[in-house]
Amino acid sequence: MNYLAHIYLSGDNDLVTVGNFIADGIKGKDYKKFPKDIQVGILLHRNIDTYTDAHKTVRLSTKRLHENYGHYSGVIVDILYDHFLAKNWSKYSDTPLGGYVDTFYDSLEEHYNVLPARIQKMMPYMMSDNWLLNYASIEGISKVLDGMNRRTKNRSGMDKAVHELEVFYKEFEAEFSSFFDELIAFSKEKLNELNETIL
Repeated sequence: MNYLAHIYLSGDNDLVTVGNFIADGIKGKDYKKFPKDIQVGILLHRNIDTYTDAHKTVRLSTKRLHENYGHYSGVIVDILYDHFLAKNWSKYSDTPLGGYVDTFYDSLEEHYNVLPARIQKMMPYMMSDNWLLNYASIEGISKVLDGMNRRTKNRSGMDKAVHELEVFYKEFEAEFSSFFDELIAFSKEKLNELNETIL
């Protein structure tokens, strides 16, 4: 899953959410250097990724992209699923997406000192272009995919994947909806488990 889903699946604890958000930049056992709640978020993120990558419904989505995008298919599906979460946000939260995102940005600024340098550098761009809110539109997703393609020095061709999104929109949305309900249940269970086992 991509940023918005990871943030949402963290629950109401700001530090767990921050940990989940920064997890990709924390390698191996380095998570142990952080306070407990951030550790929980980092490990939750890793568990979500493992669960997602192995899930049969997600694999249907990635298979549809594999011929054109190879091993980048999973990254693209993560981004497309964030689009469907943002688009259908009111189904999952009583807080409007704009307000939810603003609260998250405030939390990032409050906990700026614990963020890895890479995240600190990315934050101004993320906030000024409001990535999380813009996931709700196809235009916003197109910009994200274009940026991801540039990061691969145009090798991935991910910028073209908006075409598959438009052609197979109903299929991707149905797969997301089916999968995300299961992921929510998995994440709640895993979050409780981590809170009890990490000292």
